[in-house]
Amino acid sequence: MNTKTLKKLLDDVKGGRVDTDSALKRLKYLPFEELEFATLDTHRELRQGFPEVIFGQSKTVVQIKAIVGSMLKRKENVLVTRLDEKKGKALKRAFPRALYCEVSRTLFIKSHAIKATGRGSILVLCAGTSDVPVAEEAAVTAECMGNRVTRLYDVGVAGIHRLLSRKDELWAANVLIAVAGMEGALPSVVSGLVARPVVAVPTSVGYGANLGGLTTLMAMLNSCASGVSVVNIDNGFGAGYVASLINRE
Repeated sequence: MNTKTLKKLLDDVKGGRVDTDSALKRLKYLPFEELEFATLDTHRELRQGFPEVIFGQSKTVVQIKAIVGSMLKRKENVLVTRLDEKKGKALKRAFPRALYCEVSRTLFIKSHAIKATGRGSILVLCAGTSDVPVAEEAAVTAECMGNRVTRLYDVGVAGIHRLLSRKDELWAANVLIAVAGMEGALPSVVSGLVARPVVAVPTSVGYGANLGGLTTLMAMLNSCASGVSVVNIDNGFGAGYVASLINRE
């Protein structure tokens, strides 16, 4: 249920095309829907402009299928994150229209056209090829939320000339997502070059002293660049979501 659908329902009731009992039946599940193992926030799109996203990690295929099926009945676009290959292929068999990406570990099912909501483009950068899965999770999330997304990968500070040669793309973006592991220097460098918000994503990529991304996280939190905001370790989804909200018309 989104604003457009709700307005149409109210207009249909007012115009006598839908009786009140039928309208009440449809509104009954507006706040939430209870399944055996989940309580779905069916009000999410009405409040925030995008339906609830399914976190696939630790859920069974049976559970995810039930949640997806419920959302599709309401003609919602469905995004599932953190899906390993086995679960992704099983869900692809159950929902042939689904688009599963092994790199980003996301699955998307489009029930209706994605309305373009972004004022400008979102640029997703990552420091190294090992950071691409997290960067792709951010990029796919932003695209599913109606944004034009461009990608700029393997442009870390170990070869900073690669980044500096793409300044036109940096300056053209309305919001930037910078994904990096190791010492996490990329977001600070990017933020020093642009006058736009930079969403920093620390990854768990790195040797022992990286401490599973904790070193990267602390480095990004201590950035001397003023335009950097930081999400949690490996949280590409969170970065894509918040960038979409910043970029929204």
